[in-house]
Amino acid sequence: MKIHYLNTDLDLAADDDLTLLAAIFEAQGVPAFHVTCGGDGRWYATFETKRQFDEPEPNIAAMLDVVESLSGPARRLWRACTRREFNIGYDCGSEPRCFNHGLSSQTLGRMAKAGASLRITLYPPESASKPG
Repeated sequence: MKIHYLNTDLDLAADDDLTLLAAIFEAQGVPAFHVTCGGDGRWYATFETKRQFDEPEPNIAAMLDVVESLSGPARRLWRACTRREFNIGYDCGSEPRCFNHGLSSQTLGRMAKAGASLRITLYPPESASKPG
C-alpha cells in the first residue's frame, strides 16, 4: 500500500453555537462535515474543502482564505473558539520508501496569525489495524 495524503480538516470547538461560521464557510466552498452541540454543552465543528488536493498546503490555504475574510460577529466567534486546529490526514503504507509534504513559511505564518494549531493524523493500513 502506498502512503498518500487524504485531506485536511479544520476542527473547531467553542462555548457558543458555531452555525454562523458553518454558513460562512459553506458559502465559500468549505462545508461543515458536522456542527454539533456535545453532551458537555460545547459546540464542535469540522470543515473540509469541497475541492481536494494532492498536498495539504492548498487545502489549508483555502480554509485560511475564509478565516481571513471573517468580520464582525463571525470574527469574534472565531476568536472565541477554544480549538482552531488544522488536522492533516494520511493513509500509511510501506511505499514509497520516503514520503514528505511541507508547509511554506507563508502558510505557517497565516496559521499562526489566525491562532490555529496543527495536528497530523496517520491511518495505518487496513490489515495492520485489525487484530490478527
